[in-house]
This record gives sequence, C-alpha cells and structure tokens, in this order.
Amino acid sequence: MEKPIVILGGGFAGIEAAIKSKQYGYDVVVVSDRDYLFIYPVSIWIPVKKKNFNDVSIPLEKLAKKHGFELVIDQVKKIDHENNKVILGNSELEYSYLFIALGMSKITAPGQEHTHSICGHPEESITIRDILDKLVKQGKGNISVGFGGNPKDPTATAVRGGPAFELLFNISHYLKKKGIRKNFRLNFFAPMAEPGKRMGEKPLKKLGLFFEHYKVSTYVGKKIKRFEEDKVVFEDDSSIESDLTIFIPGGKGHPLFEESGLPVNAAGFIRINELTRVEGHPNIYAIGDAAAILGHPWAAKQGHIAEVMAKTAAFNVHQEISFKGKRKSYWEHLNIICMMDSGDGAAYIKRERSRETIIPLPIIGHWLKKGWGFYYKNSKLKRMPRIPGM
Repeated sequence: MEKPIVILGGGFAGIEAAIKSKQYGYDVVVVSDRDYLFIYPVSIWIPVKKKNFNDVSIPLEKLAKKHGFELVIDQVKKIDHENNKVILGNSELEYSYLFIALGMSKITAPGQEHTHSICGHPEESITIRDILDKLVKQGKGNISVGFGGNPKDPTATAVRGGPAFELLFNISHYLKKKGIRKNFRLNFFAPMAEPGKRMGEKPLKKLGLFFEHYKVSTYVGKKIKRFEEDKVVFEDDSSIESDLTIFIPGGKGHPLFEESGLPVNAAGFIRINELTRVEGHPNIYAIGDAAAILGHPWAAKQGHIAEVMAKTAAFNVHQEISFKGKRKSYWEHLNIICMMDSGDGAAYIKRERSRETIIPLPIIGHWLKKGWGFYYKNSKLKRMPRIPGM
C-alpha cells in the first residue's frame, strides 16, 4: 500500500482509528484543526473547578509519538474522493483509505451568541467556569441549562442531553458546598416534552427525582424562540431570567460532507453501512459523530460508540487489505451507556435494544467516573495497559 490511511479528525473516533490502524502495521496520517484531544465526558468538572483544562486534554503530538502516526494540524477544505485525496488549508494529502471523523456541526438559534455550550468549543468550558465564578462571588443568580434537537434528525441521535443534566447537578452540588445554593435559581429547559427519554422509560422517571433532589425548575415541551443576554424566551413569549445560559444545540452534519459529494441523510450525516463504510465509496469510512446511525432509532452518538466504530473500520480495512473474508459490524455493539455524574454521586445508565438499566451510585459513582477519566488519558498515553474491550 503506497499511500497512507488518512484520518480526518483528532477526537475519540479519529485517534482510536489511528491507534488500531498502526497496530495493524499501516502508515497513518491524522489531520486535526486542534493540537489536542479533548476528553468531553469529564469536561463537566471544569466549570466547578474539580478539573482544569489540561487535566481533560491530551496533546496530539504526544499521542502521535507514542503510537507512531503522522500528525498534520490543518483545516480540511475538501474531500476529493474521485482522486483519492484531501484538500487542506496548506497542502494536499493522497490516501489509500480515508476515515472521516470530523464530528458534527451545530444547529443555531436566534441569540445563541448569548449562550455557552459544554459540548462546543473546548475553551467554552473555561468561559462557563469564569462566569459561574463571578456569580459565586456575587452570591446569587439565575443559571439556566438546556439542550435542543434537530427537526431534520427524526431519530434524534445527535441530541446531547447527558452533559446538560450532569453539569446542572454538579453546579447545584458546587453551590451547596459553597453554602449559597438557596440564593440561586437553577433552571432546566428543552423543547421536547420528555427530554432524556432516549435513555429509556426507567431512567426518564428517575430523572424527575434528580430534578427534585437538586431543586431544579424545569421548562420543557416549548420551543425556544430566542436567547437574550439575560433570559431564555420561548415560543409563547414566556421567559426565564438567566445570568448564565448553557445551551447544547442539536447536531447536524458538517457542510463539507455534502459539498464534497458524499451521501448524507436529511440531517447532513454521512450514510454508512454496518461496516462503517460510506455508501458507494469502498475505500472511505465514516466514524463517530460524522456518521448517520440508521435503523436503530433508540441509539445515540456517544464517545464509546465512536471508538467502537473506529475499531470496526480499522479491522475491516485490515481484512480487506489482507484479502481475508471476515468483517465486523458496529451494530453488534450499539447501546447507550452513561455514568451520569452529579458531583456527589452518579447513576449508571445503560440502554440496549430491549433492555434498560439504571443503578443509583451515591458517592462511589462519582469516583468511578473520575477513575474512568484517569484511565482514558493514561491508557491512551501508554502509561498503563488498556483493558480489553475498552
């Protein structure tokens, strides 16, 4: 194979695909517009000062040296699939196989510049921390946390609800420890009638108990009309005052996908088969948030699914290059897994096709999630062995 495997994206999916492809012995080039991997699942602790930015990021240069792949920091401008090359801001790369792991774009709402997202640009976690710190020093305030969806994504696989719940409960716990919780009003908002239902009926019922325990007011089932500097306005012109608004918008596919002539669904995500291969393109694979999850309406885009897709893609490419018949399907490993942290505990949630599980884990659940964050970072850097299957 004269040309390398090129991987677009330096997040969970892209880095896992690079690691696995290198283990199979191939030349690998990773292209990323950031020079670090951000560990989003534990970034919820940056605003409440349990972690700093460096704790939840890994320099890609370190990962490249540890695992032996080539790293290019640049913007992807176009995927020229007819000529098997990628046009970057400062160069071009030819590929034998291409893995697309560029994540997803976000739906925008009027006035969204007045909000901040824990699932957006990593630096926003620091902005949220600083605004929260000012409110703490002030000793009172209104904090609103919510998320939205994409009307063109009827299966709602691109809704990020878990981090909103986690951050909200962590903020409540943080303010309680400061002794000022009674001076703050915490609000949760979402346009859907039953936010969190994707986790299953059992977790959805338990979620109400969490809102009650952490004294969170809820505003659900009403579309968001606009955001203002100090409030969230709904479609019926009712509103909630907000000194800090944290909003996780629904996702959509990166415009680059359709512009490059790749097959996409109504929400703009790349259409793939169960092997993670892009429809009509035998040497292109889409993994992680960039890919459309079809035929599984209860599933969701999550970090562990991104890694499952990455391993599947790397294995299938290796089998093809090696002229071996066996292939793997990422469908076999589809599930929703969440350790929903609350600062003083957590709830373990798992949903499979026909089974739902929720296990409250006071105190220990929080430490289990912190342990996972430590494991993820250090195992990726080869400071500790990786657990098979993780």
